[in-house]
Amino acid sequence: MIIPIDALEPDTLYSLAESFVLREGTDYGEEEVPLEVKVQQVLARLRSGEAVLVYSELHESVDIKRKEDIQGQEENN
Repeated sequence: MIIPIDALEPDTLYSLAESFVLREGTDYGEEEVPLEVKVQQVLARLRSGEAVLVYSELHESVDIKRKEDIQGQEENN
C-alpha cells in the first residue's frame, strides 16, 4: 500500500528518509556525500513523485521505492 507523504508529520518523513539512506550502504563515488545531502535527495524524490512510501502489512514496515519499480510489480500481479 502506498502512503501519501503528506499523511506523515515532517519529522517522521525525515526519519524514514534518514533510515533508508543509512541502510543503503557505503558510498562508492569519488566524493563522499554527506548524510544530510543524501536525505534531502531522497526527500526531493518523494516530493516529486519519483519515489513513494510503501507499507508492507506482511512485514509491518515502511520502505521507499522508485515509483517505476512499484508500477512494474503491479503489472505483474
